[in-house]
Amino acid sequence: MVITGLDSILNEFPAKLRGKRIGILCHAASITKDFYHITDIFYQMKNCKLSALFGPQHGIHGQTQDNMIEWQSHKHPVFNIPLYSLYGKHRKPTPEMLNGIDVLLIDLQDVGARMYTYIWTVKLCMEACAEASVPVWILDRPNPIGRLPFDGPVLKKEYFTFVGGASIPLCHRMTIGEMALWIKEKYYRDCDLNVVRMKNWRRSFLFSDTGLPWVLPSPNIPTVQTALVYPGTVLLEALNLSEGRGTTIPFELFGAPFIDHEKLKKNLGNRHIEGCVFRTHDFIPTFHKFNGELCYGLQIHITDIDRFKPVGTALEIFDAIIETSLRDSLKFKMPPYEYEYNLMPFDILSGDSGMRECLISRKNISVEKERWGYEIEVFRKEFQKLAIYPE
Repeated sequence: MVITGLDSILNEFPAKLRGKRIGILCHAASITKDFYHITDIFYQMKNCKLSALFGPQHGIHGQTQDNMIEWQSHKHPVFNIPLYSLYGKHRKPTPEMLNGIDVLLIDLQDVGARMYTYIWTVKLCMEACAEASVPVWILDRPNPIGRLPFDGPVLKKEYFTFVGGASIPLCHRMTIGEMALWIKEKYYRDCDLNVVRMKNWRRSFLFSDTGLPWVLPSPNIPTVQTALVYPGTVLLEALNLSEGRGTTIPFELFGAPFIDHEKLKKNLGNRHIEGCVFRTHDFIPTFHKFNGELCYGLQIHITDIDRFKPVGTALEIFDAIIETSLRDSLKFKMPPYEYEYNLMPFDILSGDSGMRECLISRKNISVEKERWGYEIEVFRKEFQKLAIYPE
């Protein structure tokens, strides 16, 4: 079984944390292998003091459903300590928030897609803690889709936002601890960062190989299957297509009232996309885009995990929708999106304007994929210097 950073420090509590006032950034998935939540454990500890809690997007228990549903800081009803929201009035901890703690402990389950906001909350915490001379401890957890290949564009600096703040690929294969090390190396070298490594984890693992319990890290990532397709289909958020929110299998389903699902399925089948098949599946979202409307759509089924590329598959889907729909049916959403008011939402999710421009200009998408390949190779060589887990 894989031993997470949380289980590791509980097995052998670090001397540097003894007697300290601890702040914890966590969420619903911050549990031990036996399902005990980190907050309950630290509240009962005698060798340190739990002094403050911090929560990312979706809240500390995953209670806020959608993007841009903020939640507010308040006092924890049981522990009687501050519970600070980092997805509301503040996304970066203020000096006042950090004033009552000696160490910030971070335990978050990432999903392996660059735009997932938890790591960018971590980046803002690292910045704030470096300024306040507060050490940061990351309790590392598996990248649940680490077995998938690097895929998609590398984020360009001019497109840095709250859904991407480092030059890494869209599907990046890194753990949250490795991403924190990358952020320290590239941006905040003064941050006193400590990564508690996992034991027995390999990058070639799927989450099912870890022996750990799965807890949905956010409301619309209910299963590992969702996480596998998410790095590609999350781009649907920036289009006038439903990504399946309002159904029980978000991101595996996609569609819209204007899609001809039979034509689309045939077109995608003719492309011989590796690692997956598409099945027609219409749906009526109960909330979000096209709420209450019939959407003609498809579901992605992964058939060969070692050949599946989530971002490349998504690009094929978008290209096929353009080919099989009425002229100008597919539209790119305009800002704002996730605290960004100027850049196009699709661009900040994908990494730059290249994918969007490729689709608009109707260029051969193989050229776009080749561009990613070059960028990924440059990234891969740099990442190998920081990687802390074997393949």
